[in-house]
Amino acid sequence: MKKWYRVQENGVNLVFLVTEKGEVFFVHCQKSGFEEKEIPEDQLEGYRLVQLQAAGEDQDDHHGAKYTGTLPGCRLIFDSFLDERKENGRRITIAQKDPVTGLLVKSCLQFTGKAAVAESWTVVENEGKEPVGLTYVSSFCLNGLTKEVSLPWDQALSLMVPSNSWYGEFQWKRHTLPGLGMYKVFHYSTKRLSYSATGTWNSHEYLPMGYVSNDPAKEGWYFSIIHNGSWHWEIGDSRDQLYLQLSGPTEAENHWYHELKPQESFESVHAAVAVTAEGFEDAAAQMTQWRRLMRRKNEDDEKLPVIFNDFMNCLGGDPNEEKEYPLIDAAAEIGCEYYTIDAGWYANGSWWSRVGEWEPAVQRWPNGLETVLSYIREKGMVPGLWLELEVMGIHCPIADKLPDDWFFMRHKKRVIDHGRYQLDYRNPEVRAFADDVIRRLVEDYGAGYIKMDYNINTGIGTERDADSAGDGLLGHNRAYLEWLDHIFAKWPELIIENCGSGGMRINDALLSRHSIQSSSDQTDYTRYAAISAAAPAAVTPEQNAVWSYPLFDAEAEQTAFNMVNAMTMRIHQSGHLAKLSEENKALIKEGIDCYKSYRHLIPESFPFWPLGLPSFDDLHPAVGFYQEKCAFLAVWNLEGEEKETCLPLHGAKHRLAGAELIYPAALPCSYTFDERKNNLIVKQPAKSARLFRLIYE
Repeated sequence: MKKWYRVQENGVNLVFLVTEKGEVFFVHCQKSGFEEKEIPEDQLEGYRLVQLQAAGEDQDDHHGAKYTGTLPGCRLIFDSFLDERKENGRRITIAQKDPVTGLLVKSCLQFTGKAAVAESWTVVENEGKEPVGLTYVSSFCLNGLTKEVSLPWDQALSLMVPSNSWYGEFQWKRHTLPGLGMYKVFHYSTKRLSYSATGTWNSHEYLPMGYVSNDPAKEGWYFSIIHNGSWHWEIGDSRDQLYLQLSGPTEAENHWYHELKPQESFESVHAAVAVTAEGFEDAAAQMTQWRRLMRRKNEDDEKLPVIFNDFMNCLGGDPNEEKEYPLIDAAAEIGCEYYTIDAGWYANGSWWSRVGEWEPAVQRWPNGLETVLSYIREKGMVPGLWLELEVMGIHCPIADKLPDDWFFMRHKKRVIDHGRYQLDYRNPEVRAFADDVIRRLVEDYGAGYIKMDYNINTGIGTERDADSAGDGLLGHNRAYLEWLDHIFAKWPELIIENCGSGGMRINDALLSRHSIQSSSDQTDYTRYAAISAAAPAAVTPEQNAVWSYPLFDAEAEQTAFNMVNAMTMRIHQSGHLAKLSEENKALIKEGIDCYKSYRHLIPESFPFWPLGLPSFDDLHPAVGFYQEKCAFLAVWNLEGEEKETCLPLHGAKHRLAGAELIYPAALPCSYTFDERKNNLIVKQPAKSARLFRLIYE
């Protein structure tokens, strides 16, 4: 006799079906309710709760490269259903067994707080007598994305993909399936839309995120793969329906294979899925709420101190004692609270391929680096230093003295990328070395902030002590996260920025640890507007650091534009402050003072986009943030002439009484609030940016 399991949590309806044969199908994960008649019997096979492929097993489907018809995944039989309340929320665990291999497969769905987000993962335990070689394990698997509507699925579904690139982060684009070449041609096809990343720079082409929307039914799913290494997701068709599958590394895409020995277990990469019936902005808000619940608790994300960094449009990786003192004085004068010395402090000359010892360069600091850091503290700021602690340059003096098991190895050779070796954090000696570097910077030099950069990509991984290169990479990824947890436990007040040439490793695994994320290395402040305005779709605003780096000969509008880029999130101030005109220094100080008056509200705010998610094509990006006391709105004009823009403000979620310009106070701008239409009409100069407060009734 078949049995239905229905779960409702935080407005999300989950429905599972166990058939007479013991097959388990995940038939519903939406805000709306579910009717049993929605799924014909001949379609049920496409609704498997988990897809699991093992080496030497058939893949019993006409699948192409899709992960359908997997075995032993499609052989699993129901074992148990567990519904429990954990300390962090409700968890559903459904266990299935494979009668052939003896695998016990547990599918876990965890809710935390009140967010309409399910965290999902799979645990595979080998209770058999023989090893099983895993090549694919789904973290989340949902079919029937358009099952409620009468339209063909290729007309009903749209897909938002967040492209990402060095200097071009957070570029979400909406697509139709036919626009991506996917049509309904039969009951099923070999076509899929798949996205993946291989290596440690896991957002160098796409963020490990996305959004799918059943537009006629107004149902949507925002998902994030919670991992700092290789990942894969795909949308395909199965039995007249569309499925979404999320996973960590795979064999075909990422060279991952893991041999699961008897009595061993393997836990997949986790994923998170926000469910909405109100569109992308609501899904982003749910995910923002969930991210705040899941990350490490820290004061940095509550206090939002203003950080000066000497790199961008400033010292550019060539710091020394003489250059720093005027900048330190100027940064303190305008109200910065942290001061970071970026790359170059550890080398007398060229440093790219020589990094790895992390000792101060004597020529740069003749009186000792700690003397400069002490001066930063005397000026009322917390000092910080740049590190790239996961790599070692191929010309580092100690690299040849270290054994190969410190490094990623393939084909019995050390893996080299862009002049660096990759350190293997599975090795306890590597972690001990990294511990000592952090200890020295914090305890001996007095650093309270570390910009942890990362400028290479390891590729498929390491073959040393692993079943495959991808298996070695996954082990390293997890060991690095464990090391970060250890560091934050030992120095809980230390701020460590997550950076990967800007935004090349933006993911929720690292952001659940780090309190702050570098958003980009983009050097054109006008192009930065689109990056900054779109970033809150993927990173909470209190974690997203945006550069403000006015040119030393900047005009007032350029300086104000730079400031607005950063003022709705985290300010990473830079630029040759000591060379700026008094007018420009006053504009920066005005912006920082203004920011300090409302920054306590940013950790409670949620984003909205009056003109849609911004991209590099847009001449008028805009982003707003609402919370319970008021809302804020940043508006940019990238055109070469004065322009008027009408901004609908329904996304503020409150009835508005008006708006006021809060930065810059003295530069020209006219605006009108249309209470009847709930619009703000802004007329601003060419190449300018303005920040408004929206007043609630």
